[in-house]
Amino acid sequence: MIQQSINEQFTSYVNGELKRADFEVLIYRFFLHNQDKTCLSHWRHDEYEDFVSWFYSRLHRAIDTYRDTGSSFEAFLGKFLLISSKEYRVRITTQNVTEYSAWSARVPDLYAHEDPPDYSHENEEKSLLKLFTAQNGRKSTRQILALILKCYYYVSDDFMEKITKKTGINCNELREMIDKMQKIRQKKDDEIYRMKERIFSQYYRCMIYEKRLLLVQENSTAHNKLKLRLEKAKTRLERMRKRMTLIRTDATNRQIAQVIGIKKGTVDASLYSLKTKADVLADKSLLN
Repeated sequence: MIQQSINEQFTSYVNGELKRADFEVLIYRFFLHNQDKTCLSHWRHDEYEDFVSWFYSRLHRAIDTYRDTGSSFEAFLGKFLLISSKEYRVRITTQNVTEYSAWSARVPDLYAHEDPPDYSHENEEKSLLKLFTAQNGRKSTRQILALILKCYYYVSDDFMEKITKKTGINCNELREMIDKMQKIRQKKDDEIYRMKERIFSQYYRCMIYEKRLLLVQENSTAHNKLKLRLEKAKTRLERMRKRMTLIRTDATNRQIAQVIGIKKGTVDASLYSLKTKADVLADKSLLN
């Protein structure tokens, strides 16, 4: 049956000698084993096979679309194959550009940097820890707790272990406090996460537009439309980034007071005292 031409197979299908599913399979096999008889004979065979597999789902629509207006079914299907091949190429190109853009953005994160870390602020950090653990231990502990909870969004497990060793704060208690703070601010944290995801998506969209522009002829209608899309996408990305900077990632003093179990005024005073000490320390380091 495969040796029959597509027109002969179509006649058998119209006369009821072939079921619809069998007819579609025969056409699929005909294209798969007769690349040299199609308009895509110049394609690489592996690429052509991928295309025919993709095209199979469109056979159903092609058969329903055909009308006998003087052109044979085989000629109609050949034209349909050509148009579909152009759509396929656009899809594959877009997919490749998307993957390339995504990897281009991620590759710098994969490099193994061997540069030694910068310890230029080590002395200042030691001075700060000395300042926190000075004479009035209870007060210093409260100040450190307030500061850690203020910046809870950026506190990692590694930092938590380091700070507890330096200050003597119980690690489990601190972890429980941060967990409590995260529950209180769950709604706000989810909002920040969703906003970051939208920014990442918009960033990739801009990269894809830029790469696609390189594949389109300059000053063509498609090029101008794509360039306009890119400009709008970049403008939107900048607006999103500005909006992100206005979203507070730090806990409020009232929330800190709620977690620690003290008055808000005490938190205000503690953080203000730390800020004053840090400013003095910064001034001294500049003088040195």
